[in-house]
Amino acid sequence: MPESFEATRRAAHLELDERVAGALRDRLPVLAERTITAITAEVPSYSGALTGQMREKIEAAVQLALGTFLQLIERPRGGDPSTPLVSALEAAYALGSGEARSGRSMDALLAAYRVGARVSWRGMATTTVREGLTAATVAEFAELMFAYIDELSAASVAGHSDELASSGRAQRRNLERLAGQLLTGEPEEALLRSVDRADWPPPQTLTVVLLPRANLRAALALLPEHTLEGPDDLPVSGPGEDLAVLLVPDAHGDRRQLARVLHGRRAVVGPARPWTRAVSSYERVTRALALGRRPPAEGPPLDTEEHLAELVLGADPEGLADLRARALAPLAALPAATADRLTETLRSWLLHHGRRDDVAADLFVHPQTVRYRMGKLRELYGDRLHDPATVLDLTVALAFPPEDRGDPPPAP
Repeated sequence: MPESFEATRRAAHLELDERVAGALRDRLPVLAERTITAITAEVPSYSGALTGQMREKIEAAVQLALGTFLQLIERPRGGDPSTPLVSALEAAYALGSGEARSGRSMDALLAAYRVGARVSWRGMATTTVREGLTAATVAEFAELMFAYIDELSAASVAGHSDELASSGRAQRRNLERLAGQLLTGEPEEALLRSVDRADWPPPQTLTVVLLPRANLRAALALLPEHTLEGPDDLPVSGPGEDLAVLLVPDAHGDRRQLARVLHGRRAVVGPARPWTRAVSSYERVTRALALGRRPPAEGPPLDTEEHLAELVLGADPEGLADLRARALAPLAALPAATADRLTETLRSWLLHHGRRDDVAADLFVHPQTVRYRMGKLRELYGDRLHDPATVLDLTVALAFPPEDRGDPPPAP
């Protein structure tokens, strides 16, 4: 049993005879009715909430709680009051838990207790005075009653807090489960069920963001309220650090704002996708990581929308390698240094649409050198350099400079 009420009861010298106790018990129905009326009038959260059968139920609970108090103080001080008090505290705990489930705040619950204590004491004090109790006895009665109500309110607060904590944990689990389903591409029917369970408002789009877990909390504080955090066991990791996954709602309208929020957080940002197809945004960012792309330590995030060509070409690395080998087959018999020089000249020629001066500036060579090298390439390729299919193959094969393809740099 909680010590505060017991300590107060043992220290008291209150003797409540049967006549006074009977008079108080007779007043309990009226006191319970007045208490509920005052609470509904003075506490806005309960206005209009305690009506019909609900009001009758709460009035009965108030009457039972006050009756338990009278039962406790009527017992001899050497007796064991724990059983009725434990039952009253359990009921108060359940009340607090139920109020949390109903959406009423702890402040509203405590306000109801304050109003109830005032109204109940006013009614009981009137009866004790009328029955001839001395001022000292009435004072002890008040001390015991308010200690008892303090015990009940503390139990209700505990029930309210525990319910919120429990429901918060349940919602976090539901949100994490939803995020996992989104990132693994579950069917829309399953996603809709999980949305209802998690009480999460579906956005128009979701954008997947990867960032180091060390930067997660700071980023979440700046992102929209209903941003989802992916499960911890997702198979995503960066070089030497653990990465977190976020699903940001409705970031499609202004990616610059998202970039500002993620500036300096070493994030990788996927495309915005309809929320039921967020898995495609996730696949895009993980593909960027697989290709070795990393955001700068300081600066804007890596936006995969700015690397689409590389992502497309990197979707099948072996296919790209085969295409490159076939497209550059005419150079295979040349010395490596010569082949490298001609390869880079051919790449620049394709990208600059054959403008000799632009090619020369790109390669830091004389235009005559470009003319000489292109002459060699025409000898090797013949008319194929005018064939659109060959030009397409060469353009795709040589789309990126050597450092991006992992090739050795050309010889001087």
